[in-house]
Amino acid sequence: MTLEDLLAREAIRDTMAKYNTAGDRLRIDDFVSCFTEDAVMESEHVPAERLFRYEGRAAIRAWQERWLAGEGGTHGATFVRHHLSTSKIDLAGPDSARARTYWVAWTDIGPDHAGYYLDTFRKVDGEWLIAHRRVRMDWEAEASLFRAAVPNSKA
Repeated sequence: MTLEDLLAREAIRDTMAKYNTAGDRLRIDDFVSCFTEDAVMESEHVPAERLFRYEGRAAIRAWQERWLAGEGGTHGATFVRHHLSTSKIDLAGPDSARARTYWVAWTDIGPDHAGYYLDTFRKVDGEWLIAHRRVRMDWEAEASLFRAAVPNSKA
């Protein structure tokens, strides 16, 4: 492993942390800046009514703006905190990488939902950005605040 490899992995971890921090705080500009212009963000392994797919920064921004507006009761919790744990990052080349990262989301009522991200990263103008994020959910609480939030924030 080279110093350049270590720096790339740390930059990717920083993008992941920025994504979660910005998302939890509904800081839309910071959230959207984690993605390439042509990024895809989609869910997998969830009930059909909660499947989503957003293509491009504009679509991802519009989705976050609906969350911020609270459309459909999308953010009734006092707080939401996504915590990242194990992250396996594989550099595929000087400007591309793949990652699998486990996460769990907590709210003021306790653990809410958990799963993992399957990501493709691309280095653009010196920044490691998410080119494709697949969000997979493994578990959710019976009273998860996000059961209604995701379908209600769709376009």
